[in-house]
Order: sequence, then C-alpha cells, then structure tokens
Amino acid sequence: MTKDVLVSISGLQMAVNEMESNDDEPIEVVSAGTYYLKDGKHYIFFEEVAEGIPGVTKTQIRLTGRETLEVIKKGVSNMHMVFEKGKINRCIYRTPMGELNLGICTSKIVVDEKKDNINIRAEYTLDVNYELLADCTIRINVKPRDSKEFSIHEKMTF
Repeated sequence: MTKDVLVSISGLQMAVNEMESNDDEPIEVVSAGTYYLKDGKHYIFFEEVAEGIPGVTKTQIRLTGRETLEVIKKGVSNMHMVFEKGKINRCIYRTPMGELNLGICTSKIVVDEKKDNINIRAEYTLDVNYELLADCTIRINVKPRDSKEFSIHEKMTF
C-alpha cells in the first residue's frame, strides 16, 4: 500500500427503538489521508471538518491484526473508540455540544487485506450513558490515492 491514500468510512445505525427507526440511513465520508504499516499494525491518518463548526478534527485509525480496531479523534471532537470482538469498551466522546459516555460492544470484526486495498467491517451495539441506542456497522476502505476505482462496497462480500 502506498503512503498517500483515500479513506472511505461508511456507517449504519439501526435504532433499537422502533419510534426512531425512520432514521436508519448510512453515512459515508471520503477523505485523503496517509497510511503506514509499522510493527504489524496498520495506521491511517486523515482530517475531518464538520459543517458549520470551525476547526479540524484529526483522526487516526489503528488496526492490530484482525482482532482490534481503534478510532482516535483529536481536535474539535475528541474520543478513543476501541472495537474488540466479544468485549465492551467505554469512551467519552467530547464534542462542542457536550460529552457523551459511549459503550461499544463488538460482535464481529472482518478484515480483507490485499496489496492495494484494505476493507474493514465492524459490527457492534452502541449505548449512550448505559442505555442501548443502536445496532451499528462501520465499514472502512483504504486505497492508494491514485486508484482508478474507489467504492466502499467494492468486494465487501463478507
């Protein structure tokens, strides 16, 4: 994989409360970023800008083998989410509007790694302040920046 990459993150939350189930729509973000492989760990770095909020959030994604995925944000928003199959991990998500206490219970992490393409999918439940909020899926695709084809759904058949 090259150093200069495109990162696509797609997330879907399925509300556990039927009254909120009309909001089940995927969200996708595509950013230019930087990729490194060091000591068997994959590192992906990119910046995010939120509409209507001044400032930048620097995001790091760290993949350790096929067992642990971490998403770390610093800047306008701050958090350190850890996805580990079969474990519940908690974090504080700090935003300009306030703090949220999040619980992430990961049921599945799937990694499809090729020479110039990495696909990651994590399935998890999300709670806020110890109240179940949603069943979620996050998909991450990393490709060289000069790749001619770029789609989060390409070959994600797992």
